[in-house]
Amino acid sequence: MDNLWNEQEGMPEPGREPDPGGEENKKVRIVKAAQSEEALALHRKKMRRVWAGIVIKTLIASVFAFLFLMPILLTFTNSFMSPSEISANYGQVFATTDNGGKMFIAQKVNLKFLPDMVTFRQYVTVLFRSPAYLLKFWNSVFYVVPIVVFQLAVASLAAYGFARYSGKKKAALFFSYIIIMLMPYQVTLVPNYLVSSWMHILNTRWAIWLPGIFSPFAVYMLTKYMRRIPRSIYEAAEIDGAGEWQIFTRICMPLCRSGLASIAILIFIDYWNMVEQPLILLSDQEMHPLSVFLSEINSGEISLAFAVAVIYMVLPLLIFLYGEEYLIEGITYQGGIKE
Repeated sequence: MDNLWNEQEGMPEPGREPDPGGEENKKVRIVKAAQSEEALALHRKKMRRVWAGIVIKTLIASVFAFLFLMPILLTFTNSFMSPSEISANYGQVFATTDNGGKMFIAQKVNLKFLPDMVTFRQYVTVLFRSPAYLLKFWNSVFYVVPIVVFQLAVASLAAYGFARYSGKKKAALFFSYIIIMLMPYQVTLVPNYLVSSWMHILNTRWAIWLPGIFSPFAVYMLTKYMRRIPRSIYEAAEIDGAGEWQIFTRICMPLCRSGLASIAILIFIDYWNMVEQPLILLSDQEMHPLSVFLSEINSGEISLAFAVAVIYMVLPLLIFLYGEEYLIEGITYQGGIKE
């Protein structure tokens, strides 16, 4: 009992000398506890700032995401509106005067995300009653797919030559590729028209295919990509007895897989939305792709335009969602291996 009383009261046991450092240890513990509480308060304050920053950034990103997705969402929901409702909301945008000119819009356009009455009339017309729209869709596919495939084939061989070997002539030729790539298509449209006329391929699919297949964009991108591959890999393959074709097909191409995928996606999106080329090089409207129809919407086709636009967006969205990882990897990394 005496020992218990001594421990509770902080008194020393009989026969034991008092500890002279007890008070100092107590003060040290008090100081450490205060410091830990202060550090904990600073940590909590820092975490509140971090979470506040995350919330603000999330709200800003959500606003921008909504602004970017709003046209797609608006197109999708408006495709289920009746023709009368669409004409009432957007008819004045496409209204023309008696002379064919655009009218001044004095009223605000009524943007509606939810239709008053859901209808599938536009999709029935596009998919079943009017095959002309599906024909234009398949025209777009027939134009774009060969361009993507053969442009990658031609660019792979050309880029391998630029990346594998060096020289003044090759440097000058590669510089000319860069100059041509920097020019907008409107600048080269007239030379393409003259060359197509000289080759007698105007108003044929070749007038669209040939300029696309030999475009310098893929050559430039793949050359930069292949130059990141270490030369030691090529030298090791040569020591093992591999020829140029084996090095190209078994070493270079597998290492450039993500780059090829990203470039293919960019080429597809670029030529899927082409408008000027078909309008200038193709006089037959039945050969025009669907992008030309969407650029020439008149007041009588507004209701169908939303349904056609939704169908037109499906394929690029699927390709983008499927190849998003390859696209990001190919653009940000710019090469599969570093020295």
